[in-house]
Amino acid sequence: MLSGILVVLFLIPIADVTENKILVAQHPLLIVTNQTATLVCNYTYNGTGKEFRASLHKGTDSSVEVCFISWNVTKIRSNSTQEFNCQGDHDKDKVIFNLWNMNANQTDIYFCKIEVMYPPPYVYNEKSNGTVIHVKETPIQIQEPQSTIPLWILATVTGILALYSMLITAGFFNYWQKSKKRMYHQSDYMNMTPRHPPYKNKGYPSYAPTRDYTAYRSWQP
Repeated sequence: MLSGILVVLFLIPIADVTENKILVAQHPLLIVTNQTATLVCNYTYNGTGKEFRASLHKGTDSSVEVCFISWNVTKIRSNSTQEFNCQGDHDKDKVIFNLWNMNANQTDIYFCKIEVMYPPPYVYNEKSNGTVIHVKETPIQIQEPQSTIPLWILATVTGILALYSMLITAGFFNYWQKSKKRMYHQSDYMNMTPRHPPYKNKGYPSYAPTRDYTAYRSWQP
């Protein structure tokens, strides 16, 4: 009896423990210098799934889903969160996530997650080692505002203003020189107006100089 049971158990095929298992491999490090990164998730799957979903997660606890892609035999759909610019693509045994306009604050470790959505059973990969994406700061180049006025117009206007300033200066200097000469001639002019006597004598005009009669008195007898 016991030998018959053993024979029956021996004839029953043992289930393959590796069936419906997903393995994911990622590159350990990506250096981003131009704000653009391409993360490739290579995977192996030996099951019979027909509908899949692959997603990219940020952080050691994979708490932030960056973007995802789902596909079946005929259709592919991709979407990303508002904080990231991400586009997923599926190619045979790998999923490619393209990210752009990245900044230094998005430097972190990223994990790929691949799921079999249909038919049951639901299967997803074990957590891989992830990929560290290091986004380097892009130096900000400050461009000097360019003048919309042509250079020759600026040079012409500058020359005219300089000539106008020279003419004003020359005119002012000429006026100052003439004023100085006029003041000099006025200082050399003698006032010829007759002096008035201390008292008036009849018979003499008011402008005639006063005579001194003392000399005549000394000759009288």
